[in-house]
Amino acid sequence: MHGWNKAKRTEKYATFAARNSYDMSRICQITGKQVVTGNKVSHSNRKTRRTFVPNLQDRKYFIPEEKRTVSLRVSAAGMRTIAKIGISEAMKRAKAKGYLNA
Repeated sequence: MHGWNKAKRTEKYATFAARNSYDMSRICQITGKQVVTGNKVSHSNRKTRRTFVPNLQDRKYFIPEEKRTVSLRVSAAGMRTIAKIGISEAMKRAKAKGYLNA
């Protein structure tokens, strides 16, 4: 490997690590899904670092028992969970696992 290429590669990884430092807000409040890092593999099998970002949506849910609305940052899988078991049960399970601190 050439010297200039090695320096360029370490610089790229340094900026990659810095970029991930503010990705903490990309966490589903119901399922706990978060940003995962991995490799992008080209047709020539060359590997470069990339991120896998969860499909997060900002949604408002009405809780009928408490007669209030809650704003959540939820993944698509989290929305399916809420539709299946209900918002109250989903929030209770998320609090028990530590994903939701509201």
